[in-house]
Amino acid sequence: MPVVIAHVSDIHIDSGPRATERARRIFAYLDALPADLDAVVVTGDIADHGLDTEYETVRELTAIRHPVLIGPGNHDDRAAFRRSLLGVEPSTEPIDQVLRTERLVLVHCDSSIPRQDDGFLADSTLAWLAAELAATPAGVPVLVAFHHPPVELGVPLTDGIRQFGEERLAATLAGRPNVVALLAGHAHTAATTRFAGLPLLVAPGVVSTVVLPWEGGDRTVHLDHPPSLAFHVLDDTGRVTTHYRPVV
Repeated sequence: MPVVIAHVSDIHIDSGPRATERARRIFAYLDALPADLDAVVVTGDIADHGLDTEYETVRELTAIRHPVLIGPGNHDDRAAFRRSLLGVEPSTEPIDQVLRTERLVLVHCDSSIPRQDDGFLADSTLAWLAAELAATPAGVPVLVAFHHPPVELGVPLTDGIRQFGEERLAATLAGRPNVVALLAGHAHTAATTRFAGLPLLVAPGVVSTVVLPWEGGDRTVHLDHPPSLAFHVLDDTGRVTTHYRPVV
């Protein structure tokens, strides 16, 4: 089996049934797969209002059999995230996390800025990322994830609140040949591009799908499209292939 990572983003759990039902559909689908996944990563906007009750719901939804790594987005609250989802002491410091297995390293950097919608990687986060990359043997593939894409995607709704200061991230990634791809969310659309010479793979939004400028119409998001996710497949040459899958 190649390395397979499921990539979920923007579930926006709130007090209503709609977002919870859509997220439950995604995680139940993953839990019912006949094969074991190497990891599931959820790239931010976990709770819609950053409330403890929302994170308690997420904790129940993500209790599946695969290893799960969950990072914050601009809708999240760091203290409540730590307290009610991770079960650790609350803090307002960046939530930077790493999942290490025998076959890969998955790093999630906190690109959120408290009480802002745009993104930025703190100096402490970049230093932490550099240390995690330095601690990884050369032959082990690494995927680096964050909520905010560090480039424009042609989506006006989110391009103005993307990740800024991206040249610092590019410098941190330079000279790291075992970093095979970058993962992001935030845009509520499945997208692929490149950054710093690497694939940048953006997961679709679970709660909604953004309307692209050339699709026209008065709406900014589609609420009727099915929730979707990405599967990133890594072969033994380091090549990453991405499949996008709606869950109906």
